[in-house]
Amino acid sequence: MCPVSVFISSSCEWNPWIRHHLPAPMRLLQRLAGLSGASSVGMAAYGAHALQCSPELKRSYENGNRMHLLNSAVLVGANSFARPLMTGGLFVLGTAAFSGSCYMVALTEDKEYGQLAPVGGITLMMAWLSLVI
Repeated sequence: MCPVSVFISSSCEWNPWIRHHLPAPMRLLQRLAGLSGASSVGMAAYGAHALQCSPELKRSYENGNRMHLLNSAVLVGANSFARPLMTGGLFVLGTAAFSGSCYMVALTEDKEYGQLAPVGGITLMMAWLSLVI
């Protein structure tokens, strides 16, 4: 394994040797991080320019988007976590549940979709705490 990969394990695009020698689950986490980050930027643009809803629902949407972008950025470094699959999986699931719930509430104007937000929030707390163990 390339010695510098310890420091740059999450950004392997410049060195194909590193990128192609990551185990498949690690490559999947890297791709999920990219997709999540790109979708968070797209959702931010939609929220800023096209979303028509009440100020309360807009706050919900923006909160979901903020968490989406933040946790996408953290997911980029998943390959360097002590337990990358567990921690990365928790970040993916928590972000999807929390942010997805916030997005759905604002887009459908139906607060019933908000019931999944606490589950996503707890999952994200578990993801952050898994970095400590």
